[in-house]
Amino acid sequence: MNDDSDWNTVARAQTGDETAFAELVRRYQHRIVQFCYRMTGSAQDAEDLAQESFIRLYRHLHRLTPQAKFSTYLYGIARNLALNAVRDTGRRAQTIAPPPDNARDIRSGDRHPDELAHLKEMDAMIRGGLEALSPAHREILVLREFNGLDYDAIARILRCRKGTVRSRLARAREQLRIRIEQAGGNVV
Repeated sequence: MNDDSDWNTVARAQTGDETAFAELVRRYQHRIVQFCYRMTGSAQDAEDLAQESFIRLYRHLHRLTPQAKFSTYLYGIARNLALNAVRDTGRRAQTIAPPPDNARDIRSGDRHPDELAHLKEMDAMIRGGLEALSPAHREILVLREFNGLDYDAIARILRCRKGTVRSRLARAREQLRIRIEQAGGNVV
């Protein structure tokens, strides 16, 4: 969905159009749940945090202005809630794998059994590597690689400069590469 469409929908929601707000939730719920899941490692917490993100968005809808991408506002809310949840529970993400209904299907009948075994092994190494990263490195990788956000959006969400995003992302990728290699994986 393009940002103009998001902001048009926000404008309608700001006038009290409940179907417009429901449309925003429909567009972003899956992505926000996935983001929160990868930050907390808990499917239940992810659902709760996504719901709370949309509640806070609704409460502050009147304050939104199209100075940045709409998704940046929403991810910023979700990020703060997820970081607070992780801090308050004193735990890091237990598991990074996506919930079963959203997982990549690597059981394709079109693949050779050796290829499937390799994909499953690499998936486990990547998850293990992500779990071993610091929260800051895991967060920036999730925003870029799993959620597909651009550097500008990540910079706004993390409240830092674009150059900082680039350097943190490079360090995070390097740390992930090291973790995967330590687990016996081969990173190209």
